[in-house]
Amino acid sequence: MITAWKATHPSASGHQGAYDMREIVNAILYQGRTGCQWDYLPHDLPPRNAVYYYFAKWRE
Repeated sequence: MITAWKATHPSASGHQGAYDMREIVNAILYQGRTGCQWDYLPHDLPPRNAVYYYFAKWRE
């Protein structure tokens, strides 16, 4: 079970992020499932730069 979305992650400046981690994970899973380009994520998901930031961070 993926539980990374439950943890809270402060931003680089130290304050809580503006996007729900569950929505970030949903966007990453959507991109992986559909293979769409990051720029074409649906508009009801967080912006691609926020999503890709966590994708790259968790990929390491």
